[in-house]
Amino acid sequence: QLQASGGGLVQAGGSLRLSCAASGGTFSNYARGWFRQTPGKEREFVAVINWYGSATRYSDSVKGRFTISRNRDEDTVYLQMNSLKAEDTAVYYCAVPGRPYVSGGYQSTQYQYWGQGTQVTVSS
Repeated sequence: QLQASGGGLVQAGGSLRLSCAASGGTFSNYARGWFRQTPGKEREFVAVINWYGSATRYSDSVKGRFTISRNRDEDTVYLQMNSLKAEDTAVYYCAVPGRPYVSGGYQSTQYQYWGQGTQVTVSS
C-alpha cells in the first residue's frame, strides 16, 4: 500500500512537499516514482529515485524546481516542489515498479503499485 499526502492549494511561486509512505509491506529496496495527471491527459512522469536514494531523474518541466528524496528507514519518499506554477496543477501519484530496479523509469507502464493520488492546485 502506498499513501500519498501533502497536496493542497498554493499560490504560484509557493512550495509544497508531498510524501509517499508505504505500509503493509516494504518497498524500501525499490525505486519509486512520482507522476501527475490532469483531466483528459495521460499520466505524466515527474521524478524517480533509485532504491538507495543515490540517483534521481526529473522531467524537463520540473528540473531545478522539484527535488525527490527518500528515507529508507521510514520507507517514505518525498517530492519537494518549489517555485510552483499554474501548470503544475494536477493529481500527483507515487508508484513502485514491479522490480527493485527500473531502467529509466519514465513510463507509467513500468510501475506496478500506485498510491491513491493527492491533488495539487496552484493558483496564478
